[in-house]
Amino acid sequence: QVQLVESGGGLVQAGGSLTLSCVVSGSMLRQLGWYRQAPGKEREMVATIASEGTTNYQDSVKGRFTITRDIAKNLVYLQMNSLKPEDTAVYYCNAYSIKYGRYYWGQGTQVTVSS
Repeated sequence: QVQLVESGGGLVQAGGSLTLSCVVSGSMLRQLGWYRQAPGKEREMVATIASEGTTNYQDSVKGRFTITRDIAKNLVYLQMNSLKPEDTAVYYCNAYSIKYGRYYWGQGTQVTVSS
């Protein structure tokens, strides 16, 4: 099975920075990503990184957020700079398992950006 555990959320003022981390256990993972869900809204993709390193970002975070992975440590990070109140949401780590043919989710970590 695949397990994902996020950490690093918290409260930050607008313009500040946070780094989210996700420990990933499991093999044959094709893609890792970060998603977020704000109150009353649907979950949305924030950033993804493929097994070969290709990254993809939601337009609203381009230039501000960076997704990286440390394969040796089984970690995926989301560096978030110039945070805005509209970035407030629960952030979820996500992985697609080739072995099991499905997506897996972490438990989520709250990010709150005050104005």
